[in-house]
Amino acid sequence: MIPLPRRNLIAMGTAALAAVTAAPRLATAAHPFTQPPLPFAESALAPVISAQTVQFHYGKHHAAYYANLNRMTENTPYAAMSLEEIVVKSAADPRDKGLFNQAGQCWNHDFYWKVLTPGGSRQPTGKLRTAIERDFGGFDKFSQAFAARANAVFGSGWAWLVEDGGKLALMETSNADTPLAHGKRPLATIDVWEHAYYLDYQNRRADHVDALLKTLVNWDFVRDQMTTQ
Repeated sequence: MIPLPRRNLIAMGTAALAAVTAAPRLATAAHPFTQPPLPFAESALAPVISAQTVQFHYGKHHAAYYANLNRMTENTPYAAMSLEEIVVKSAADPRDKGLFNQAGQCWNHDFYWKVLTPGGSRQPTGKLRTAIERDFGGFDKFSQAFAARANAVFGSGWAWLVEDGGKLALMETSNADTPLAHGKRPLATIDVWEHAYYLDYQNRRADHVDALLKTLVNWDFVRDQMTTQ
């Protein structure tokens, strides 16, 4: 066998380490919450969201929320609950604010990755299109309003399209807060924590939001979250 040059061995070792770091934590009895795998390759969202951003966002930040959630729920009644149940219950108790932050960020990110898709459809269809036209006056007005809400978030947080009382609405949340904690049904979200875009856009959040809305939203997934016909 011909020995590989040292630089090749180093590169292979670095790639292997990155793969292990990014791999979702497997559930065990002591750590029952598992980070779901990405629904696409790390590089699939480029150039709007680079592979490097996904590696840090999913492999570091998202993974850390799951690690902290498992640590904080170990040997507690929360370990037997679903992630959604933890989010709702911990949101209602100020003593569980730390746990809510981890659980909320786990759930928000799980949902966020599902909203994105490589080469997303440019326009919503079916009942989602009808509801957008009814509640926002058309897709263009909706897109402008959604982008404005995302860009208006002060500091770290999220912009959301939600279903509330049979109608569509926009809302923004700070930090780990989520519509689940407010009795609203999430349909789509934009993550505007800096780690979601800073490696690619630096301080140009508006450019990131605009490109994401135009090219990466999985409108079929968004439509399928609706409960109204």
